Amino acid sequence: MAFSRAIKIAPSILSADFANFGAECRAIEDQGADWVHVDVMDGHFVPNLTFGPAMCAAIRPHIRGVMDVHLMIAPVDPYIEAYAKAGADVITAHLEAGPHIHRTLQAIRNEGKKAGLALNPGTGIDAVAHLLDMVDLICVMTVNPGFGGQKFIHSQVDKVRSLRAMIGDRPIHIEIDGGVTVETAPLVAAAGADVLVAGSAVFKGGSVANPAPYGENIRAIRKAAEAAL
Repeated sequence: MAFSRAIKIAPSILSADFANFGAECRAIEDQGADWVHVDVMDGHFVPNLTFGPAMCAAIRPHIRGVMDVHLMIAPVDPYIEAYAKAGADVITAHLEAGPHIHRTLQAIRNEGKKAGLALNPGTGIDAVAHLLDMVDLICVMTVNPGFGGQKFIHSQVDKVRSLRAMIGDRPIHIEIDGGVTVETAPLVAAAGADVLVAGSAVFKGGSVANPAPYGENIRAIRKAAEAAL
């Protein structure tokens, strides 16, 4: 994973066909996805249940590029090794998920993985300043975590702008997760984000049997984002 601030589209498989994950991962990459985003939810930290490490291990052989695993779980530390072994390239934990986020980020790095730090919409960025030497990615939640298909929270654009200024020239990605569409992608790209997670906006209109719409959707989001730079 060479660092680059070029716009990357990371479709969230939360919006894919659950009975066909391997084929869906291949289809979105064939259609131009840069990363594959896996939303792990525990029904405790967030009000929904999704995938465990076994599912991540099962889809890993079907992903050529970056597998971006977003852990919306608490506690998070006991599971880092399992997701690392399952083949995650990036493991993102929530600032709000436990009292010792520095230790969590250390544990991710110790597994040889890129460490991501996620922030809920109601979380400020003051604490991030003390963690910049520990992170490879900061994920700004632009919806409240737990479900796909929610409306974008516009107040987060200023948070992205502030984070971008704080990061300076450090090689840290800013990822946006939630409500990314052709309309919202330019706002966050202009503010400094470079990884755009999109679920329904990528998968709408397509299927494994008819993947061309995935490509059209990915290209439209990328074009909208790049036009704002």
